[in-house]
Amino acid sequence: MRGLQTTVRAIRRRVFTEVAKLGFKANAETLLPDMEAIPYTIVSDESQRYRESIYRARAIVSERVRLAMGMSLRPENKPVHLTAGVEASNISEKYYEPPLMQVIPSACESCEENKYEVSNICKGCLAHPCQEVCPRDAISMVNGVSVIDQDKCIKCGRCKSVCPYDAIAKKERPCQKACGVNAIVSDEYGRAFIDNDKCVSCGMCMVSCPFGAISDKSQIFQLARALSEGDKIIAEIAPAFVGQFGDNITPRNIKAALKELGFSEVYEVALGADIGAVAEARHYVEKVVTGELPFLLTSCCPSWAVMAKKFFPDVIDEISQELTPMVATARTIKQEHPDARVVFIGPCASKKLEASRRSVRSDVDFVVTFEELQAMFDAKGIDLTHYEAESSFHNATGAGRGYGCAGGVASAIEKCINEYYPDVQVNIEHAEGLSECRKILTLAKAGKMNGCLIEGMGCPGGCIAGAGTNIPVAKAKKSLDSFVKKSSRAVPPIELEEIELK
Repeated sequence: MRGLQTTVRAIRRRVFTEVAKLGFKANAETLLPDMEAIPYTIVSDESQRYRESIYRARAIVSERVRLAMGMSLRPENKPVHLTAGVEASNISEKYYEPPLMQVIPSACESCEENKYEVSNICKGCLAHPCQEVCPRDAISMVNGVSVIDQDKCIKCGRCKSVCPYDAIAKKERPCQKACGVNAIVSDEYGRAFIDNDKCVSCGMCMVSCPFGAISDKSQIFQLARALSEGDKIIAEIAPAFVGQFGDNITPRNIKAALKELGFSEVYEVALGADIGAVAEARHYVEKVVTGELPFLLTSCCPSWAVMAKKFFPDVIDEISQELTPMVATARTIKQEHPDARVVFIGPCASKKLEASRRSVRSDVDFVVTFEELQAMFDAKGIDLTHYEAESSFHNATGAGRGYGCAGGVASAIEKCINEYYPDVQVNIEHAEGLSECRKILTLAKAGKMNGCLIEGMGCPGGCIAGAGTNIPVAKAKKSLDSFVKKSSRAVPPIELEEIELK
């Protein structure tokens, strides 16, 4: 459902917009009543009915409001007011209470985890192939139609594969199916529950839940407060931004709109990608080609890197130690503007966790997604078509901008190797989606990927398919490809390697 303009996305956007308004208003005296009013503003007697009752809908929106302010969900077994704990959240600095991804229990529909079920399409055919292929005799004919005995069924799917009418459905919990690290389990009531020891915060469960029962925490309230206070705040925006805010919205439109929002300057994260591509090209040549390391894993995707560390600790030494584009750009900004705060704007939910790591915390002060930024524009009534800056972003290369698409990181590094180390042969492998990432790491651990540069992307499609994007993946890819082709230079200069950021 990534990129589809569903009711779930509409509700999220309304919540983010209302919470951003609270931040921009920055009125401590009215904060509590204004916060309490949001569920009634979004879900009224006259509004579209989102649930079976407005009372349940309001209860769910109330929890969304807390998450959007970086706060935790309220417990189900004791009375806690909607605004409880808001004092800690009411700041103009980075804030959220971990964990990042949360299941809203009152919104979860307790979907079946894994079940084959015969639908009313069944014709009760004479051949009954479903019954013939079942290895456990779990299918019988009752009143002329097939019925599956769930106690006997082993979920092999053979019955479904042979049904001539496609009358057998495989029912899976969407969030669980989307999770590539098996972090979705069931609580005592059969509702989805996130195992935080396994979760890497990619957000694929969130965008896959058709009931909007999973959400991440946001920093838009705190960022809006900081912007309203007039602090010097600089935006760094990921290359996947193209197309995310409208078909005809240019970098000049976005730069001007961000300044109207209160940012003092705007940088393109492709700058950090260019720095990283040159550095990782050298790292591959010096470490992998010489045999010091068996292979090299890219590090720009935090979900991929965290998954490798959690599930494949033996490969930690093979993860690139070069700065991610977000951090490299942020450190460049702070060298030029030591008194400024930096906001990363991108497609990725897990960047919020990366920005909270001890080694990164002082570099990136806030992280918001494209989805959250659009809500901030809405909160201020900013129409991007009405704003245009005199100049665009800095002149990044096509290689750095290509980081936003699956395969783009490895491709950029390969281009740098071909350009600056022409005698070196580079072996490229890449995986997208955490399930595929686990497979390729398993092969690497077994010695099947020696000599390779391995790119991993937690989201299928890469950054353009992140949990915080606004448009369909195919449309985003087309926009990014066009942006890359328009770059005046294909490969970053090797002089970028000399920039001292560490």
